[in-house]
Amino acid sequence: MSIYKQLVGVFLASGLLVLGCSSAEDKATELYELAAFEQQQLNAEHALKLYDRILAEYPNTQTAQKAKAAREALLAE
Repeated sequence: MSIYKQLVGVFLASGLLVLGCSSAEDKATELYELAAFEQQQLNAEHALKLYDRILAEYPNTQTAQKAKAAREALLAE
């Protein structure tokens, strides 16, 4: 495994720890930022899963509206 993948794994694990002690909006935002990162890394499948998770777990957040738009845009590509 490359050092890059290991660092990404550490980054993801750190982000998930933060998710345990934040508000719904904060948690949704963390997931959204991770989804955007995955999208930038051309990992559309994982980005879509994260956008779907935001919509399922945090549907009443402002970030869910952003996730819905980002998901639709990604699917339209």
